Amino acid sequence: MYILFQDLRYALRTLQKNIMLTVVIVVSLAIGIGANSAIFSVADALLLRPLPYPHPERLAAVWLHSPAVGIFRDWLSPGEYIDVQNENHSFEETALAGSQIFVLTGREQPERLFGVRTQSSLLEMLGAKPLLGRLLMPEDDKPGKADVAILSERAWKRLFNSDPRIVGKTIVLNGNPFTVAGVLQGGFVLNAEVMPSEIPMDKMDIFAPLPLGADAEKIRRDENYNIMVRLKPGVSVKQAQADIEVIASSIREKDERDASFGMHVVGLQEQVVGDVRRALLVLLGSVGLVLLIACANVANLLLTRAAGRDKEVAIRTALGAGWQRLARQLFTESALVGLLGGATGLLVAQLSIYVLRAMNPGNIPRLEDIAINSEVLMFTFGVSLATGILFGIAPLWRAIKVDLNTSLKAGGRSGQSDGGLHLRRHSLRGLLIVSELTLSLMLLIGAGLLVRSFVRLQSVPPGFTTDHVLTMEVAAAGRKYQDDSNHKPVINFYKEIENGVAHLPGVVAEGVVSALPLTGEVGWGAINVEGYAPPPGQELQADIRVASTGYFRTMEIPLRKGRFFTEDDNADKPQVVIIDEKFAQRFWPNRDPIGKHLWFHDPKKPITIVGVVGVVKQYGLETDGKIATYFPHQQYSDPRMFLAVRTSSEAAGLSSAVVSQIHAVDPDVVVYEIRTMQERLHDSLARQRFASTMPNGKLLRF
Repeated sequence: MYILFQDLRYALRTLQKNIMLTVVIVVSLAIGIGANSAIFSVADALLLRPLPYPHPERLAAVWLHSPAVGIFRDWLSPGEYIDVQNENHSFEETALAGSQIFVLTGREQPERLFGVRTQSSLLEMLGAKPLLGRLLMPEDDKPGKADVAILSERAWKRLFNSDPRIVGKTIVLNGNPFTVAGVLQGGFVLNAEVMPSEIPMDKMDIFAPLPLGADAEKIRRDENYNIMVRLKPGVSVKQAQADIEVIASSIREKDERDASFGMHVVGLQEQVVGDVRRALLVLLGSVGLVLLIACANVANLLLTRAAGRDKEVAIRTALGAGWQRLARQLFTESALVGLLGGATGLLVAQLSIYVLRAMNPGNIPRLEDIAINSEVLMFTFGVSLATGILFGIAPLWRAIKVDLNTSLKAGGRSGQSDGGLHLRRHSLRGLLIVSELTLSLMLLIGAGLLVRSFVRLQSVPPGFTTDHVLTMEVAAAGRKYQDDSNHKPVINFYKEIENGVAHLPGVVAEGVVSALPLTGEVGWGAINVEGYAPPPGQELQADIRVASTGYFRTMEIPLRKGRFFTEDDNADKPQVVIIDEKFAQRFWPNRDPIGKHLWFHDPKKPITIVGVVGVVKQYGLETDGKIATYFPHQQYSDPRMFLAVRTSSEAAGLSSAVVSQIHAVDPDVVVYEIRTMQERLHDSLARQRFASTMPNGKLLRF
């Protein structure tokens, strides 16, 4: 122990002699080690740390797929869920859940809340515990019961000021009374990463019952529900997949689905991580190369310093020090430098995590769980020691190759001579430089390809104009808007909004749409085309959007043929549809599609094509979507719509005036996600921007 202490003290004195060189070495190592620690913290949160639920390895989700018609992952219907529940042999528990946007009224301002209607088994399956009151219970699953709501701790604190007497009180959600039955303990999280929904959602704050009536088994095509399951002990995902394939085959025959129809079981951890696993492993390899570059850089610097220590090494050897004693001293020095670099690297890692959260590329799950914890500290300690040993090999190799007689006879400092080495002059340093340049070139080529891809992606036309367009989501959730037999309140509400907004100063055009581009909103379904018969066992799938008369002019989506919607396209007139150019090219490549017909289920209820518009990049500039259809809002009303407003000047400046106009029509309507289209386009490229920025940032530091 005394000898080790002596070596450490001597190592510190040696580093202090050339403080500037020491700082350069520590900073180089800090960047390399910090990058590795930061990426490892991401890998720890995503790949190594289990999900915060009981027995997370047994949790899974069930999805539909029909690849022949372009559906690779889809939700299930209540009827299909009942089949899975009754016929499976692999699941200990099952739960059906449908995400929903709730609007809380009865306050000064209406509040939008993300929530889910679910069976009572879901919260129990995910290990939720009540802070106040109770969870959902099996009797809540039965039809005819009064609506109850379970609140998240976050909603309870933010909206109800942590009222300890909240249980038993009535709140109004979507115009209907709900009795608060309980509040969940803090720490419970259910979000879109764990339970992806067709509506982009953050954390769920409201949990309400989803009773299934006697006719639920007949609801086969309302495929908008998640299925969560817990596997029986000892049952693997592979065994559950074999079980679910038998059920899917039965459904395919019973419901006359296409030949590629099936189901797949996905472990919950795999569902959360998704495609990030491969990208993360590639990134770990990249930052590993960055660390190797840092080691080569430091080894070169230490070799330069070692040239001035040849006489010191020769004298110590002449006094009886063996190569093992020299190795211990030199490795102590390099290990100390490595640990100093690791300690500083933790600061770099913490800063990197902060930047990562600030950039929020949108494709990194469990972002809030990424942190410097004990596992990351141990990893950093190990990497620091290993790095110190690695770059310490070069000066050690030089030291043991020093010729004793030549070094002692050399006058002054030996830094200007070959120091008595039998090696070719500078051959080791030359090898390190070549290695460093080779690794740097590899990273530079990869970074350059990513940057070029990003630049090319930015030049892809989205199919609409983003300048001077203000957008927001509007939810008309009052009881009068929920009557499926009377759509006039919804139609009149949005018509009044558009008329009022149109008269605001600076407004050029306005319109509403059910799925605004670049928002992640999805909506597709089966449709039939006049003169086209799909192959046996298949169906045609298309994106289905609802739009108002002014939407296309507002977004400046070009009209290729026919006309846009007009005020005459209402519920009293024959049904009409506008298709996109991709749809027209597929079915009428050399003919005019205007006047042709589509239909959903009944060919006796045809829908006439009245226009063809340009193709819109609905899901991102890098994604080619399905063929698209647009239906007039006056014939296919939807209480929740996106409002787009084109302005003559800065779009964001009109937001308060537009919101005031909406609340003048109905003060209980909630308006949220107020963004310009430029902001939405910028955010849609966050993942690609992050991918092209990260390797460059690491590389340019060297």
